[in-house]
Amino acid sequence: MYRERPSKVWTLICLSVYVVGVAWMGVDSLPDDLGAWLAVSALFLLLLFAFTSVPISKYFYNRIDIDPTTLRVGRERLPLADLDAASVAAALHLAQQPPGRPFAAARAAQQSVRSEPRLVGGGWAVPMGMDSVVIATRRGQGLSIPTRDPQAFLTALTQALAAQPAA
Repeated sequence: MYRERPSKVWTLICLSVYVVGVAWMGVDSLPDDLGAWLAVSALFLLLLFAFTSVPISKYFYNRIDIDPTTLRVGRERLPLADLDAASVAAALHLAQQPPGRPFAAARAAQQSVRSEPRLVGGGWAVPMGMDSVVIATRRGQGLSIPTRDPQAFLTALTQALAAQPAA
């Protein structure tokens, strides 16, 4: 019903630069300096890892899928029947408001949550460039979900919850 995936553009650019650079070094040094070429290629591979570790972790921890019965955020699966539809509707209402008072909006979103919201997905924090949406479960546990487009995510989640049979 809804999918949100991080962009792979940065990873592809970094990988392309690495492959072109290693091939260019290979053209100049192979077959005479095979050991040096392998060593420098391995060092540049470490540099490639440094530049692509954040986008790769965003792919594992911050992808979102909504199907008719489950909300999947990163490595976690949450049954839609466990989510509080009123908190999703309140968060959608806040996401539709023009920006201006983010602290007041965050406090209002957490009023329906009885505990400190738990970050969903398995990551350490909300990545730069993403917003966090706070919703609640039926038991009152707060869930903080990182998303690139809060309004589209909450609209799709509202529609999925409306399609659920009454409990």
